[in-house]
Amino acid sequence: VNGIGERAGNASLEEVVMAIRTRKDYMKVGTQINTKEIYKTSQLLISITGVPVQPNKAIVGENAFAHESGIHQDGVLKKRTTFEIMTPASIGAKKSRLVLGKHSGRHAFSKRLEELGYKLKQEALDKAFGQFKILADKKKEIFDEDLQSIVGEEISSSSVNKVFELVHLQTSSGTNTVPTATVSLKKGDKVTTDSSIGDGPVDATYKAIERITGIKGKLMSYNIRSVTLGKDAVGEVTLRARIGNEMYAGKGSSTDVIEASAKAWLTAINRKAGGQ
Repeated sequence: VNGIGERAGNASLEEVVMAIRTRKDYMKVGTQINTKEIYKTSQLLISITGVPVQPNKAIVGENAFAHESGIHQDGVLKKRTTFEIMTPASIGAKKSRLVLGKHSGRHAFSKRLEELGYKLKQEALDKAFGQFKILADKKKEIFDEDLQSIVGEEISSSSVNKVFELVHLQTSSGTNTVPTATVSLKKGDKVTTDSSIGDGPVDATYKAIERITGIKGKLMSYNIRSVTLGKDAVGEVTLRARIGNEMYAGKGSSTDVIEASAKAWLTAINRKAGGQ
């Protein structure tokens, strides 16, 4: 099992057994092995020996029933046997895993959202899918938490009149360097660019946005959390700002925490500008 043992790499037990089971009509032979115990046995052997199975190992590898290519995912969703001659259940494993990434299509994306309990209208789905593709270009693999963040931001922003939209953001900061931010915002058909310095890249960004919009606010609370693990994780920023005599909430997410901060601040600004 797992390719461990003399010649096992050439004729691994699980591969031989499943080949016989899958092609029993051709081979005219069978085994008395309970194939539903194969995956459990593989995992048990890993825990005992401490030797992991390579991800692309046939039958028991992590990617054996994983599909990332958009064409593969669409085919699996329409007719599973197109790309799987055996099922994960037949070896005692969990169901097939659709790995969402830059090659994933709209079908796999919407299917996963449905499994997570989200039913979006077509316009909202199109916008969410657009954000998904942008994120997929930055991250190797998209997790459920990433999708939830995308949908959450879409739902939140859909209730806000987008008077100003973020077009471009560039910041510079470091040791013995004055933090500077250059921001471009779009209002209607007009794009305005301005720069500002601040106590840090976030503060500089907020001041640049204020210069463009003409709306000044005081940051009352600011929270950031990592949506998933890893250095390419999405950062989600939530804040509350006092603008005039009113309090406004803002939320934004991105793999770049400065961009996420800008989106959150802009949401609060738009609530004020849109009379919300």
